Amino acid sequence: MITLLNKISTYLRMIKFSHSIFALPFAFTAAILAANGLPSLRQGLWIAVAMVGARSAAMGLNRVVDRKIDALNPRTSSRELPAGTISVTDARVFVAVSTVVFFVAAYMLNPLCFKLAPLAIGIIFFYSYTKRFTWVCHLVLGVAIALAPLGAWIAIKGNFSYQILPLVAAVIFWLAGFDTIYGLQDTDFDRSHGLYSIPQRFGVRAALSIARGFHVLAWMLLVLTGGVFGLGIVYYAGMVGVALFFWYEHSIISKDDLTRINVAFFNANGYISMTVFVFVLMEKSL
Repeated sequence: MITLLNKISTYLRMIKFSHSIFALPFAFTAAILAANGLPSLRQGLWIAVAMVGARSAAMGLNRVVDRKIDALNPRTSSRELPAGTISVTDARVFVAVSTVVFFVAAYMLNPLCFKLAPLAIGIIFFYSYTKRFTWVCHLVLGVAIALAPLGAWIAIKGNFSYQILPLVAAVIFWLAGFDTIYGLQDTDFDRSHGLYSIPQRFGVRAALSIARGFHVLAWMLLVLTGGVFGLGIVYYAGMVGVALFFWYEHSIISKDDLTRINVAFFNANGYISMTVFVFVLMEKSL
C-alpha cells in the first residue's frame, strides 16, 4: 500500500497536480454562468473529470517531450523523468490513459463535447512543441487552458455562444501573463539552447511590461464578462480583489529581483482564479 501511494504521489508531482487550482475554478465559473446557477452534480463531476484528464495528459506529454531539455536545465533536472523516478514508457502510458479519461468524460457530458474533444486535445498537445519555434508559446498555452471555461460552457449549454468569449479571452491573457513571468527563470537557458519565449526574445524588462499588459487586458475582460452576463455589485467587488492580486503579483517582481517568482506564480494566480469563481458563485446564489 505504501509503495502504491508513493507511486501515485510521484505521478501527481510529475503533472504538478496542485496547479489544477489555476484552471479548474474558471471551468466551474463558466459552468455556473451557463447554468445561471449551480449545474447538476453529474455535470459538475464530469466537467472535473474532463479537466483533470486533459490536464494530466497535457502535463504528462509535456514532460515526455521535454525530458532531454529538462535534464540539461539545472532548475528542472530533478523532475521525475530526467531523474529516472518515472520511466518514459510509464509516462507515455499515463498520457494515453489520461487521454482516454478525457474522452470518456466528454462523451458523458454531451455529443458536442465528444465531437470537439479531438480538437481540444490536439490544441493542448500542440503547446508542448511551441517553445521550439515561437515566442508566442505563452499565448498558445493560454488558449489551451482557456478551453476549460469554453468546454464547461458547452458541457452545460450543449452549444457554443459568443457570450462566453470575454471570459475565455480573459483566461488566455491571464495565463499568458503569469507564464511569461514564470519563463523569466529560464531566460539565459532558453537563449543558449535555441528555445523561444517572450523573456528570451525581448529581455527581462520588456517581458515584465508585456506580462503587465496581458494582465491589464485580462482584468478588463473579466470586467466585461460581468457586463455581458449582467452581474451585479458582488461580482464587481470581487474584481477589485482580483485587481489587487494582479498588483501584488507584479509588485513583488522586478528586473533586479526575480527571487519571488514562485510566490507570484503559485499564490497570486491561484487566488485570482478562486476569487473569480467565488464571487460569481456568490452573485448567482443571492
